[in-house]
Amino acid sequence: MAELTSKVAVVTGASSGIGRAIALAFAAEGARVVVNYCRSGDRAEAVKNDIITSGGEALAVQADMASREAIRTLLETTCDHFGRVDIWVNNAGADILTGVGAAASLEEKLHQLIEVDLKGTINACWAVAPVMKEQGDGIILNMSWDLAMHGFKGSNPQVFAATKAGIIGFSRSLALSFAPEVRVNVLAPGWIKTAFAEADMDDDYYRQRLAEIPLGRFGTPEDVASVAVYLAAASGGYITGEVININGGLV
Repeated sequence: MAELTSKVAVVTGASSGIGRAIALAFAAEGARVVVNYCRSGDRAEAVKNDIITSGGEALAVQADMASREAIRTLLETTCDHFGRVDIWVNNAGADILTGVGAAASLEEKLHQLIEVDLKGTINACWAVAPVMKEQGDGIILNMSWDLAMHGFKGSNPQVFAATKAGIIGFSRSLALSFAPEVRVNVLAPGWIKTAFAEADMDDDYYRQRLAEIPLGRFGTPEDVASVAVYLAAASGGYITGEVININGGLV
């Protein structure tokens, strides 16, 4: 039997990259998946259709994770459609490295990271954790960064680490607050082949980062997704309050 048969999983920021990989991996293990997106409706629909074509169940739902009202609507839509929520992955994050985000001021980057990554994660957890506790079980996975506590030189890493370290501290406290019914863990990816690594990272910088990774390669979104499946499944049932680095041994 698949690891997540009949479970209902919400994956925020699931239209591309790591979120897309997690949504597809959950569906492959039997979960019914809510594919959340903020602006990329076409890509979210494509993810939903991929799941349905493969024989799964999926729903694409728009919600800006910087909005408490939108988070509440996402939760209510999930429960109205599927009857419950078993797994919630807070993957959505502000993009400060590519496109318009890369050109923003440092203050604006910090603001976006706080609103979407930190407060969005906190507000989503505060909404869904009581629901899970009342139904008797649930799993929350939050997204951090492997270098959040270790540190990395640069102004972008400063603001990114500040918010992602906050997620770690919050998640560990949440895990204690809602145990034993709700398990809360943190995924901390390192250098992953997402849009920034594939399109915006220059060759010299890529080679420098690659040389630092003991396993000799950048990770893939699927590497992160496989850990998410493990933590969401019964096989990971004795793990809570932990931060799992997915970085090829970098930290």
